[in-house]
Amino acid sequence: QVQLVESGGGLVQPGGSLRLSCGTSGISFTMRSMGWYRQAPGNQRELVAIITSGGSATYADSVKGRFTISRDNAQNRVNLQMNSLKPEDTAVYYCNANSYSRTTYWGQGTQVTVSS
Repeated sequence: QVQLVESGGGLVQPGGSLRLSCGTSGISFTMRSMGWYRQAPGNQRELVAIITSGGSATYADSVKGRFTISRDNAQNRVNLQMNSLKPEDTAVYYCNANSYSRTTYWGQGTQVTVSS
């Protein structure tokens, strides 16, 4: 059974940093892409950042220059370094993985709250 498990969420003050990490289990192949989405109350789930197995990364305009995505292909692990956090970054962050056979996997989500 494939599982994605996120860690690293929490409460941070505006301007602070957090690092999210997502590990996988039940997967013996490299994912085509891995990334992070987020969903704030009353909003739709939106892309934050995604990275291919070749290392090509795409970011939402709202996080460019502040967030950095990285991955370890051998371990199918993806990380999101979040700096200069703003209150509007508050959301549940979900790990996402897409296989070469076009199967999509989701983690259970981790809460990130940016507040003073």
